Amino acid sequence: MTSPRVQPAAPPAAARPPGAVGRTRWFIIWLAFAGLTINYLDRSSLSVALPFMGEDFHLSSTQQGFVFAAFFWAYDVFQLAAGWYVDKVGPRRSFTIAAICWSVFTMATALARGFWSLITVRFLLGAGESPAPSTAAKVVATWFPVRERAFATSVWDSGSRVGAVIALPIVTLIVAVTSWHTVFIVIGCAGLLWALVWWKVYRGPREHPSCTAAEADYIESGGARAAANDDEAAAALSWRSLFRYRAVLSMMFGFFCLNSVIYFFITFFPSYLVTERDFDLLQLGFFGAVPGICAVVFGWLGGLAADRAVRRGHTVNRVRKVTIVGGLTGGSVIMFAALVPEAWMALVLLSVAYSSLTVAGTGIWSLPADIAPSSRHVGMLGGIQNFASNFAGILTPILVGVLVDHTGSFVAPLMVIGCLALLGALNYLVLLGRVQPLRVKAA
Repeated sequence: MTSPRVQPAAPPAAARPPGAVGRTRWFIIWLAFAGLTINYLDRSSLSVALPFMGEDFHLSSTQQGFVFAAFFWAYDVFQLAAGWYVDKVGPRRSFTIAAICWSVFTMATALARGFWSLITVRFLLGAGESPAPSTAAKVVATWFPVRERAFATSVWDSGSRVGAVIALPIVTLIVAVTSWHTVFIVIGCAGLLWALVWWKVYRGPREHPSCTAAEADYIESGGARAAANDDEAAAALSWRSLFRYRAVLSMMFGFFCLNSVIYFFITFFPSYLVTERDFDLLQLGFFGAVPGICAVVFGWLGGLAADRAVRRGHTVNRVRKVTIVGGLTGGSVIMFAALVPEAWMALVLLSVAYSSLTVAGTGIWSLPADIAPSSRHVGMLGGIQNFASNFAGILTPILVGVLVDHTGSFVAPLMVIGCLALLGALNYLVLLGRVQPLRVKAA
């Protein structure tokens, strides 16, 4: 008589192939990607529509710079409160309320009638959008193990590039068929629809009906930031204490340097192609999308490569620094785009710069989850570094507008922001320190 065969015990979730534990986390992050895409579509629509709003608005380059900057005055001021709010109420509520607000204020842009009304609606839009990036960083920290963190970050962060890219063909098409007023109504409605879906779908791993126990175990055992794993002393650390850490100050300054270049693409890039390279409406809608498309693809590839390096045993410290420093160095080639004689040469260099900066961005937005002393500080750290970075959103459009008005070209502003990219790379290389959770400092 043969003895019954003993079934082997199931391997722990962390040891199983990722596909065997479920993929709800990927559905969640792609839904966040859709939200950030709409977020940046709303943000970028004015920069595309403004060159074709001349019949209603007669704005100098300096005035346009102030209009673009108005968004960032509010967006930046609200970042610290937004980071605290995300940690307090969680991603479900923070993302839903933010999407409703930014969608309503986007639609209100259609009612603008002059310089000051544009300033007002852009300021309100900035306030409404402020919780979005910290919320997405919190979602990654909650739903993903360390070995998948970079690619998950690249997915939601690429929404900013996709939103900016599709703004070109979508806005130009709507303007050509109807009017610039219709642009803001259509994309505002898209945001309201997404807010409804997010509210219905989003839950934490342990509460989500589609997330199995095996997937939740895989996420938590892989280093996801959860309240159950927090050190009590670290969790009690106040948000003001975070400014005592050199790593946090380095994150703030470095992200400022990155965004000094990124926000050129979000604000003056369409105007640069029209005025400096003589692009017409069709060329702007088609060729103007090339740098953004390249940035999306290389952002994803950079995230995949970073996660693969972590799985192969390279330290998170080394992977993040190589990604960020290399990306910012590559982004500095934007300064040469102003010097080449042909438009296609400029597009190649701009595509290289934007792609490199996007790769750096996946590392930068992974840092809040890597460095936060507890799960309760991920949103706050995201808000802090984004607060500093968006001073670039306030200063860069004004600086570019003033330099263009005074020099008659984009050569000087592109040289300045290219040098800032190199300064940012040096900052992360020298000042950031080791990428690891912050330790509680003695009072």
